[in-house]
Formats: sequence, C-alpha cells, structure tokens
Amino acid sequence: MFANGVAAALGGQRMTEIPWAELQGGYRVPFDPRPAIAQVAAGGDWDELWGELHHQGDVDTASYAALPLIADLTATSHRLDWNPFALAATIEEARVNGRNPPLPDWAGTAYKAAWKSLVDTGLAVLADAESELLVTSIVAVIALHKRLPLLARFAMQSEKERGEILAEIGWA
Repeated sequence: MFANGVAAALGGQRMTEIPWAELQGGYRVPFDPRPAIAQVAAGGDWDELWGELHHQGDVDTASYAALPLIADLTATSHRLDWNPFALAATIEEARVNGRNPPLPDWAGTAYKAAWKSLVDTGLAVLADAESELLVTSIVAVIALHKRLPLLARFAMQSEKERGEILAEIGWA
C-alpha cells in the first residue's frame, strides 16, 4: 500500500531493515504503527496513532518510524486532514525536548525526507485549507521545519488561547 512512496521516503532503505518488533511508542511499550496507519489509509480514525505514538510529551522509536509512513499517506491522500500535520508536529516537538530517545541512525534519512514531504504537502494544501485545526497544524509543521519551535507551539494553540496569551502581555 505504501511501497512506492515509503521507499522514496526511506531513501532506499528496505522496510525489513526497520526493527518493527522492537519499536516502542509513547507509553514505552512495544508498538508497530503499520497496522494503525493502514487503518487510517482505509478511512479509519487517527485515535490509535495519537494514543500510541505520543503520551504526555513522551515519544519513542515507533513515533520516529511512523513519521515517513504518515508523510507518505498524507502526500497521497485526497482528504484535507489536520491529524497528520498535528501529530507530526507533536512528535517533533517531543523529540527535541530533551527527555525522549534520540532519533536512531536507521531512521535519520527517512525522518528528514518525511519532514520535507510534510512541508511540501502542507504548503500545497494550505491554499485551500479552511479549518482552523488544519491551518494551525500546517503552520506548526512549517515552523518546526524552519527551526522556530516557539512559533510552532504558539500555532498549535487555539485562536482563543492565543488571544488569552497576548492579552496577558498587553498585546490584545
């Protein structure tokens, strides 16, 4: 299902080279994200991916391995969905917060390619995006890609929350 896009996103790495059985999710328990991503591709919801790949600021190797699959699905989907962008931004924000495992060597090329794909897809979708969640999630992905984590964090707030933050400092 993902063979062509994933092969490109993985920089030629074979899917069998990823230690799927050893991956851990946000709860630090084994989690293979492929079945949940296949479920989303078939029209299912994102709940399992959200629940397993991220937990209260924790991510792990399954989160990193899932990102190229999520980026591939997003690039080939015809649905305008905020979930892949918001989940990617959440994973990346957690990855760099200093309390999660570093990106494994086997994931580096694929992870970088996934971010480029998400940014490219996000920019293409942004022109037609009307949902606040979709727009803010794409902006967060772009901000993180440009190494602007505070802008990304601000973007991920609701319009009401941004207004409250600005009001607290006298800007609203």
